[in-house]
Amino acid sequence: MGVSPTQVLEALKSVVDPNLGKDVVRLNLIRRLNVGDERISFEIVLRDPTTDFASECKRLCEEAIRDAGITLPVNIEVDSEMISLGDDLQVDGGAAGPVLGGGVVNTIAVASGKGGVGKSTVAVNLAVALAAEGYDVGLVDTDIYGPSIPTMLGVRDARPRVDDDRKIIPVESYGVKLLSMGFLVDENKAVIWRGPMVTSAIRQFLGETSWGDLDFLVLDLPPGTGDIQLTIVQTVSLSGAVIVSTPQEVALADARKGVAMFQQVNVPVLGIVENMAYFSPPDAPEKKYHLFGEGGARRLADQLEIPFLGEIPIVQQICEHCDAGTPVAATLRDEPIGEAFGLLARNVVKSVELRNADLDPTQKVEILHR
Repeated sequence: MGVSPTQVLEALKSVVDPNLGKDVVRLNLIRRLNVGDERISFEIVLRDPTTDFASECKRLCEEAIRDAGITLPVNIEVDSEMISLGDDLQVDGGAAGPVLGGGVVNTIAVASGKGGVGKSTVAVNLAVALAAEGYDVGLVDTDIYGPSIPTMLGVRDARPRVDDDRKIIPVESYGVKLLSMGFLVDENKAVIWRGPMVTSAIRQFLGETSWGDLDFLVLDLPPGTGDIQLTIVQTVSLSGAVIVSTPQEVALADARKGVAMFQQVNVPVLGIVENMAYFSPPDAPEKKYHLFGEGGARRLADQLEIPFLGEIPIVQQICEHCDAGTPVAATLRDEPIGEAFGLLARNVVKSVELRNADLDPTQKVEILHR
């Protein structure tokens, strides 16, 4: 059996930048990975080529691959993504794009073609599960009209502050940095805004917030393919999108449209997650009742040739813990429902790592009006 890209990336995770305490895969330094039958090749794209680690990185990567028992010849090229803007200012042109600052490595949109499939529940628990795995995570609730994340994370009464640079300081809960319209408006009042006001708010959330260093910034998108989705792909260089669906045919038809939208604007689709996949009675956990159909999202993923990221069952605890502001990905981490979100998080990480190593960073979209 040949060597897989995943095996190479797992080997490279042992190469850690001592200044940052993170490995080269987590820092998104490995690009253009090609694993053939006779040779492995990739680029190391350094953020700061002047450090001692930068001078040793190529050798350390070669040794890590050999130590993993991989004997294929390795060809490594070293490059730098640091762009000079003057004597004192430099910007990291990484996957997340300068609008978020160089500290945000990966930006993931969690989307659905229709409402009612549990997208926000998945986004919240995905973010919390990533944080529980040890990653630095942020979460933006981009649903201006119906923000729910403050409730789900138990911070309904929190209010963001502003730092000395007039940037918003996110609220933190369960190890996740949060920003939501729900922090800024009375929850009993409707947000009655036209498209341009919504666009302005989203751009402010993304570009005028002090996120710091993040491995993942998760964007919880509203359902559909409208103004907010277009604003985001014009504003941020998304690493990829996670599509949430239920097994029902009507939901899958809309999920297909969601996949098509991201593909049209050249945003990689990291995969599909099937929410409400089945119900297991508490007194008979070995039984699975597929209330909305069986395996529909998995079949759609196979048809579209994109990864299937996992199944999330129907569990009463999810609803109860969302209402209580205690997400199951943290509070029930060792129970089956918590493990389901943990597996989803690990599959998303794997999909992002393969995407970063195989594809060029996503470019922001320029939408032309005709």
